[in-house]
Amino acid sequence: MVDMEKMGSRFLLLCVIICELTTLLEARYPVVLVPGDGGSQFLAKLNKSTGPHEFCQQKTSYYFNLWLNLEELAPYVIDCFVDNMKLHYNSTSHTTSNTPGVDIVIPGFGNTSSVEWLDPDYYVHFSSTSYFAPIVEALVKWGYKRGESVRGAPYDFRKAPNEFDVFYKNLTSLVEDTYVRNNNTKVVLIAHSMGNPTTLYFLNHRPQVWKDKYLHCFITISGVWGGAVKPLRLFSAGDNLNVPFVEGINVREEQRSMPSSAFLMPSEKFWAANEVLVSQPKRNYTVKDYKAFFTDLGIPNAYLMRQDTENLVKDLIPPGVEIHCLHGVKMPTPLQFIFGEGMWPDKQPKVVTGNGDGTVNIRSLHGCLSWQGKQKQKIYHKEFPKAEHTEILSNKDVLAYIKTVVNS
Repeated sequence: MVDMEKMGSRFLLLCVIICELTTLLEARYPVVLVPGDGGSQFLAKLNKSTGPHEFCQQKTSYYFNLWLNLEELAPYVIDCFVDNMKLHYNSTSHTTSNTPGVDIVIPGFGNTSSVEWLDPDYYVHFSSTSYFAPIVEALVKWGYKRGESVRGAPYDFRKAPNEFDVFYKNLTSLVEDTYVRNNNTKVVLIAHSMGNPTTLYFLNHRPQVWKDKYLHCFITISGVWGGAVKPLRLFSAGDNLNVPFVEGINVREEQRSMPSSAFLMPSEKFWAANEVLVSQPKRNYTVKDYKAFFTDLGIPNAYLMRQDTENLVKDLIPPGVEIHCLHGVKMPTPLQFIFGEGMWPDKQPKVVTGNGDGTVNIRSLHGCLSWQGKQKQKIYHKEFPKAEHTEILSNKDVLAYIKTVVNS
């Protein structure tokens, strides 16, 4: 007689084997995720001698969540956050450093935890702290494994590529290790927002033979190829980054200290010299007036940061890999800021909008098209109407597109 128990066990084992084989077949190209500005968790440990006021803790025996921690953005406490988060610029070395007594680490390199959710306590807080989570969850559903075939490359987004030497060495090793871990399979890079020019700079400085061996393609999402007008508000009035209970002016000091803010300003390659970007009662500012803009704001170091970063990817040298350029369109996007009488620079300006993804202007999003015909690798381009700059990461059509690429 047939041993039904043995047959059942064999059938179950066969199902397990089939599922594992299916997983391996589905997860064809491993993925490395490169986040954008604000897209990596920060942990901090304090040993400070001073602080903004009595509400601020000056010493901790542990690392705590600094970014993104919504509790740190509460009234009064936000002053502590700004002091802990801001950078200090050295005009001699043209480098930045943390506030004295603040030790910041970027956790989870090689894993996905610190780029999926910006607040590790997201169950306690809000789903608005989701970042790469929808993409990672989709990849896992398709057979990928966190930390193995889908991996994250978080970094200090306050800075710019001229200070990313260590990060780029780590990113090189991560790509190579991911390639080896996945049976010598080429890697797909997926970047968002500032992560795209950050990755472009990386690719421009890697040998073509390395890119040909290790990379399948580069999926760019919401790429800031030629800068954006929005950072000019960070420097002038400050930007609350859509956090309802935060005033832009309360985080302005920290935003002004970030080289990444300067790095992402509008490029003269994309904006004409007669296009007014910021207007205030005494004068207008174009891409040719950045020195005057920063002088009038009283932040000369910000102009030095702009000089340090403006040419890093200005010429948009082709990356030398297959490109899939994805972004939103038809979202009201800041095109010009107008400060009326008595508003400059401490009150929020009137905003004139144009086409874009809500953060990046359409002309900058289209920067990837300049590579067509300039490299042998193909350039694919797809627009997603009404897909907002960050919300696009959970857009079902974008996820479907990614699936076709990683399983091609």
